[in-house]
Amino acid sequence: MDPQDEARDQEWLARYRAGDIEALGQLMSQYRRPLLGFIMKMIADPVEAEDVFQDVWMRAIRRQDRFRKGHFLSWLFRIAHNLVIDRARKRGPAPPVARTTPDGTAAEENIMARGPGPDAMAGHKELQARIDYAVQRLPVDQRAVFVMRVEGDLPFKDIARIQRTSINTALARMQYALAKLREWLAEDYQLLARE
Repeated sequence: MDPQDEARDQEWLARYRAGDIEALGQLMSQYRRPLLGFIMKMIADPVEAEDVFQDVWMRAIRRQDRFRKGHFLSWLFRIAHNLVIDRARKRGPAPPVARTTPDGTAAEENIMARGPGPDAMAGHKELQARIDYAVQRLPVDQRAVFVMRVEGDLPFKDIARIQRTSINTALARMQYALAKLREWLAEDYQLLARE
């Protein structure tokens, strides 16, 4: 993380602790996209994802004294990761991933499609739906590493700390996730390579 970003986050936190509510708004705006992106990739339901996003900030506010220095987004990801895992444990085995994509077609048909349809040519919506479906199929630990790295651009050192594992385990989870995604999306990759 850029030291200037870290200093800015520390300044916003200090201002918030001194009673400046606007400083909290700036922090939330700064990290909304990567944090909510991570949560939405981990929890397919947008309403539940928004609830988790709010819970992350509530916990961060209540426990702000625990954050001293470092990468603030990593700390938020750790809170989000723990909340997602806790919800998954309470719920039991995950329900099957949605069988239809946003355009209403069967997800399996989209994954196995031989070529891009008209929607894919117009903004690659179909391709994005297949990618999202494939990411949702990953085991939760692999999905978390993949999304933290892609959405949050977190270093593997931070991802390992968030998941309370070694860097080698985090790297291995990423490799397994990438291997599965390459396998599941091989035809899509070949089509993109030809474009």
